[in-house]
This record gives sequence, C-alpha cells and structure tokens, in this order.
Amino acid sequence: MTASRRQDRLGVHSIGEFAMTVPALDEAQRFYAAFGLDARCEGEEVTLRCHGDPHVWGRLRAGGPKKLESVTFHCFEDEFGALERHIAQQGVPRGPSRAGEGLWLQSPDGLAIGVRPGAKTTLDAAAHAHPPLPRDGVRSAPYRRDAHAVQPSRLSHIALLTRDVPRQIDFYSRVLGLRLSDRSGDNVAFLHGPHGSDHHLVAFLGSSGPGLHHLSWDVPSVDDVGVGATRMAAAGYTQGWGVGRHVLGSNYFHYVQDPWGSFCEYSATMDYIPAAMDWTSQDHAAEDSFYLWGPDVLPAIFINSEEGLWA
Repeated sequence: MTASRRQDRLGVHSIGEFAMTVPALDEAQRFYAAFGLDARCEGEEVTLRCHGDPHVWGRLRAGGPKKLESVTFHCFEDEFGALERHIAQQGVPRGPSRAGEGLWLQSPDGLAIGVRPGAKTTLDAAAHAHPPLPRDGVRSAPYRRDAHAVQPSRLSHIALLTRDVPRQIDFYSRVLGLRLSDRSGDNVAFLHGPHGSDHHLVAFLGSSGPGLHHLSWDVPSVDDVGVGATRMAAAGYTQGWGVGRHVLGSNYFHYVQDPWGSFCEYSATMDYIPAAMDWTSQDHAAEDSFYLWGPDVLPAIFINSEEGLWA
C-alpha cells in the first residue's frame, strides 16, 4: 500500500474527461472562460483545461440541446487487463470500441462510460488552503481591485441525475470499483475512488431521468469560492446558489448556472479519504445530507435540464 494506491482494491482511480454536446460553442467558450478555465476552440470542439495544465477535462461539441454524452475514468496501467476482465464478468452492455481509448460500456442510464489507463488526477493527500487569518494591526483582505482571478486547479467531481440511485451505486461500485461514501436513502449518494480521493468522485441525485447536474471544480479556499461567485455575477451569470457549506463532503460551494440549465460549482476544502482508510459509509437523514448553511436553495437546482433527451 502507498499513499495513493491499495493493492487489495481493483478499480478506477480518477475522472479522465467528459464529453458534452451544447447548442453553441461560442457561448460555451464564453461561459467556461469566465468561470476561470482555459477554454479553447480546437477544430470542431471546445476543450476545457485548467490554466497551466495540459490535461483536457472536457470536450464540447455543437449539436442540439445540451447533453452529457460520456465520462471517461482512468485506472493504473498495470491493472487495466485485470479490470477489463472483471468488467467482462459483470454482464453490463459494452459500447463500441474506440481505437486507443481503452474500453467502453454503458451505465444503467445509458451514459457512455470509458475506462482507460491514465494519470491519477485525484489527490494523493489532502491539500487545503485558507484565507489569511487576521493579525493585530494588519488588514488581511486585499483591495477588491486587487482580488486575484479565480482559476480552478482540477475537476473534483461530477454529479449526475438519475431515476434510480441504488442502481447507480451498484453499477459504479460493483463494475468500476468506486466505494460508497455516504447516502441519504434513495435520494442522493456519494462515491469515492478506492485509491485515495475526495469524499466524492461522482454523486447521484434522484430525478425524473438521467442528466448532468453539475461539474465541480476545485479552488483553494472559501475566499476563492466567494470571489468566483462575484466575478461570475459581474460577467452576467447571475443565476446561482451559494455561498454555502455542504454537510456530506464538508466543502464550501457556490453553484453557477450555465447557459443550458446545469451548473458549474466552485468547491473548496472537501473532506479527503486516504487510500489507507476504510471509510464507513452512513445513511443520513435528509436534513443532514444537503447543506449546513447558505442562502435559500435556488429552485432551478431541482430541475433536470436534460429532461426528455434520454430513452
């Protein structure tokens, strides 16, 4: 066992990238650039990176209503063969193979799921920051005009809407090797990576059907969450929820609604589950599963922006 790997657990360790169709690429580029990502037009797609990092987190293509098309997960290269054999034994639908892109299968909701060897994009240990604490005789906050641009460092997790939360828990744990962190009945569930990860790598929220709820991007501190919220509002993206603090995961948050109805989240200081730890999952009451403090919930948080797009 190392800080970032368990030899007794077989499973994916990270999110690699996602693919999504959107109505207009120029609109997508404006939104994600304002959010603080490196959003580039490359051929017939917009790619999403974090500034200073070559890793592509998202690929956006034009094509009708917004729809999440696929999510790719990374595994350790020397475990890919064993993981492929394990997946073959689970009896799940396989998707068409794509040259050089590992293996593909379908989730119970029909989402294309890729599995391939790749870099571990989850943390190997908690790395939390906090705004400067006040010191006697010193002003600790910067002038507003000097506030730094907020630039997320990585994609922390993806939250998906689903008709059947228990079925998603079974698939992502039994097939992909993720582990249940916490849940609240059949309404919401959070799963983490088996080789050290944030409290959740994927989350599932009960809904009328499948869809993307939000993409969560990690920033260093609650100060960055607040500054990011302010800057997005100034850029014209005023629909959102936060700033607040979640209970399950403990992270500070602000959600900004994208032009198509789903959300991007600024997230800071989420709970971390080390590879060496056997986390005990719990089933929590609804009141203890959502948020500790924050403004009244934005009604749009409960709307499925991909309603009717899935069979």
